[in-house]
Amino acid sequence: MKFSLSWLKAHLETEASVEQIAAKLNAIGLEVEGIEDPAEKLKGFRVAKILTADRHPNADKLQVLSVDTGEGAPLQVVCGAPNARAGLVGVLGLPGAVVPANGMVLKVAAVRSVESNGMMCSMRELELGEGHDGIIELPEDAPVGTAFADYHGADPVFDISVTPNRPDCMGVYGIARDLAAAGLGTLKPIATPNIAGSYACPVEIRTEDSDGCPAFYGRVIRGVKNGPSPEWLQAALKAAGQRPISALVDITNYIMLTYGRPAHAYDLAKLSGAVVARKAREGETCLALNGKTYALSESMTVIADEAGVHDIAGIMGGEHSGCADETTDVLLEIAYFTPEGIAATGRALNLTSDARARFERGVDPAFLDAGLDLLSAMVLEICGGEASEVVRAGAAPATPKVVAFDPALVAKLGGVEIAGDEQKRILGALGFAVGADWSVTVPGWRPDVDGAADIVEEVVRIHGLDGITSVPLPREDGVAKPTATPVQKLERRLRRAAAARGLNEAITWSFLPEAQAEHFAEGPLWRLANPISEDLKVMRPSLIPGLLGAVARNLARGGSSLRLFEIGRRYLRDAQGKGAERLTLSVVLAGERTPRGWATGKAQAFDAFDAKAEALALLAEAGAPVDNLQIMGEAGAQFHPGQSATLRLGPKNVLARFGMLHPATAKAFDLDGPVAVAEIFLDAIPAKKGAAGFARVNYAPPALQAVKRDFAFLAKLETPAGDLLRAIKGSDKANIVAARVFDDFRGAGVAEGHKSIAIEVTLQPQDKSYNEADLKAITDKVTAAAGKLGAVLRG
Repeated sequence: MKFSLSWLKAHLETEASVEQIAAKLNAIGLEVEGIEDPAEKLKGFRVAKILTADRHPNADKLQVLSVDTGEGAPLQVVCGAPNARAGLVGVLGLPGAVVPANGMVLKVAAVRSVESNGMMCSMRELELGEGHDGIIELPEDAPVGTAFADYHGADPVFDISVTPNRPDCMGVYGIARDLAAAGLGTLKPIATPNIAGSYACPVEIRTEDSDGCPAFYGRVIRGVKNGPSPEWLQAALKAAGQRPISALVDITNYIMLTYGRPAHAYDLAKLSGAVVARKAREGETCLALNGKTYALSESMTVIADEAGVHDIAGIMGGEHSGCADETTDVLLEIAYFTPEGIAATGRALNLTSDARARFERGVDPAFLDAGLDLLSAMVLEICGGEASEVVRAGAAPATPKVVAFDPALVAKLGGVEIAGDEQKRILGALGFAVGADWSVTVPGWRPDVDGAADIVEEVVRIHGLDGITSVPLPREDGVAKPTATPVQKLERRLRRAAAARGLNEAITWSFLPEAQAEHFAEGPLWRLANPISEDLKVMRPSLIPGLLGAVARNLARGGSSLRLFEIGRRYLRDAQGKGAERLTLSVVLAGERTPRGWATGKAQAFDAFDAKAEALALLAEAGAPVDNLQIMGEAGAQFHPGQSATLRLGPKNVLARFGMLHPATAKAFDLDGPVAVAEIFLDAIPAKKGAAGFARVNYAPPALQAVKRDFAFLAKLETPAGDLLRAIKGSDKANIVAARVFDDFRGAGVAEGHKSIAIEVTLQPQDKSYNEADLKAITDKVTAAAGKLGAVLRG
């Protein structure tokens, strides 16, 4: 929210300096993001008078001017403006000045071999207007030699950040009210004119959407003269970052920025029949003032006539009925729209505007008649014309909100003692009415105040947050106890482990576009009733889509090897609509696993075994019994069916899934090359008895040295190596501590339809070293376990 100092002083009687105002705004919760000083921007520009204007010897369209700067001898300046002439008083930019419009630093330079000592400036070059046909012409009595900033007037501009819960401060008057309550001046009352219409309104106005538009007021003013708005009005709008358009449009913007009350002016000649606030009909569209056409739905409120829709209600007007220079009769509209409906429509259309920002936060429902009279008075004063009577369709919510309040809550919740009389003064200055029993009536412009705690906040912030004494939190004697939960400890451990393995942590949105969420849905999606945008309205059923989006963005920007992981929650719903959050760790590997080189040859891409390795390593770090895991299929439709699997404890408990992304899934996320993915369901890891989760056991080296034995088995091709490995590990749990596959051979010497699997088995003696009989017994158990899977020792 931007506003000039003079605009603020039009509503606040104060002698406070710019610095004092800024400090007080920060103190009461209206953060000042910046202060623009026009005097600094216009530094180096001076009121100057052209003494002579002669033709340039080397250019037909240039003149050589002799310019009086008020100091010393006249300066020679080369100028190409058609209106440059002897006797003209204008603005000269001296060497060293910076032109506001383009940042050019002026200096002494030769223009077509003639020295020029600065530049005579136009309105556009000094960002004072759009005029660029010639240089600025000041009155003949303008004081030559005066700094132009002093002559023109240096009006500082404040830029403040208004939090979403303060719709009353979306207007300059509301900001002035807060400053007055904080003791920085006196608030000037709103001088509401009483505009009595001299004829009946010729347009029927009604509302057929009492939910979306409870109140719709309007009146006609005929015989207006549109055109450029007065200079003071243009200056105010420019200070607020607005572009002046025409008097009628500028007036509506000024009322909105002053009082936080959006309004609209229609060209009456472009309307047909009654003007109605209603729901949009199926298939209707609106060509808005931004030049875009929007498809409307039946849930959206619009302003229409017999010809069709003219306005996306409360958000943006349409091009068809906008005011132009030739407009002579206008319909002024001021209405109350339901905040929830405006917010939903804005999100659905992805359309933002100043009006939407105010209506969706909540405007004062009682400021309809006063707002319309203020708007009408400005139009009559600036554009002339004759006003009709007001037509009032519907009524805005009129029941005030009353809160039971205890003044002792200020000390209890706010931590500062404030006398009851001072509390009443503060609340009264902010527009609250305080009864004898401390029942507080909330003004209509404060829809954010719901209860006693909100009133405490108002009293404390105006009194001064710096008046609250800092009090240390109590602490028990002795060593502080750890506060991290087992889940938090697990997340920290896994983050360190994943980073140590060369993975980079990513943090993605918990919300997804619906199409992406459906790609990974395992049941009904968790849709939000009030999403931050239409593209992010579904809670993620998996962390993988967010990581795939990050991978796609990085690859598009030249990334060659991406190893990303994320720990977070996925959000699931059952058929009954009950939701649950599931702690998950996801890994995405894309691009080159190893770059090309003289030792490696071509670059190698990631494969399913890389994803499996990450899944097993991180499961082990999480304390899962990885030795007992079974490898099974059914990783999901998002995975390549022949290059993916799940890791399970038993047939039903899936701890993780891994593999290559399905080509169709990769294409849906704009990914071309192979992508390996692992997803670990941390909430599925079973807990140890008496513990919150699997914990790593401290390692103590055994007293006796381990023994390793190699076995080569002939097995059918369809026999999974993992099943054979698991059977061997389980054949003698007392002695076999590890087993791994180190060779898989198929070819000469191996029967067709078979493969040779070589397994290294690690044996750990406990009380005494093994003898031949012990080793023979263990070998028999190993071969017997393999035999149950149809595998035999290779001869």
